[in-house]
Amino acid sequence: MKKIVIALSLAAIGTISTQAMAQEGTWLLRGRAVNISPANGSDPVGGVGAADRITVSKKTIPEFDVSYFVTPNIAAELILTYPQKHTVYLDGADIGTFKHLPPTLSLQYHFAPTGDVNPYLGAGVNYTNISSVNLLGGKGSLENNSFGLSLQAGVDFKIDKNWSFNIDVKKVQIRSDVKISGAKVSAVKVDPLLVGVGFGYRF
Repeated sequence: MKKIVIALSLAAIGTISTQAMAQEGTWLLRGRAVNISPANGSDPVGGVGAADRITVSKKTIPEFDVSYFVTPNIAAELILTYPQKHTVYLDGADIGTFKHLPPTLSLQYHFAPTGDVNPYLGAGVNYTNISSVNLLGGKGSLENNSFGLSLQAGVDFKIDKNWSFNIDVKKVQIRSDVKISGAKVSAVKVDPLLVGVGFGYRF
């Protein structure tokens, strides 16, 4: 009899948890406007001068992300966008452009998933594909792939059962070697700070 009661109790708890998740929704879609502000740390360019360093332009981009809630508090978030074009400078002078596609996967902890204000923290990994590099009239190049860590903090403000307003801040590790005529001349730490605002829909 005792075993039956325990089994029924566990089944009831499981049913309540499932219903709670279904009510809140296990999927969250967001659209954001995100400002990318690179840290712009680089080694001096070899053979040019100790004061000459590589920097990358700031930019505001559209971003789309998908989150899946494993539990009411824990979610996995995948950030998606399309290849973004940036201008590259050497000691302030425009030396060309490149494009990058930086999908990022994060694991988040949401502190108040059923509250009107729900802050969260996240950490994850970033993979950046660099393409369409055009530096120094074709003489310059960048390493094609970058893997790094990401840290995240944000908050969702509930509008109604499904909709929310979101503020999100991320620090992402993106780095690449700079080459001229095949020879490495610098290592760039783009490491951008991403500040985004937008709306989410949970279902």
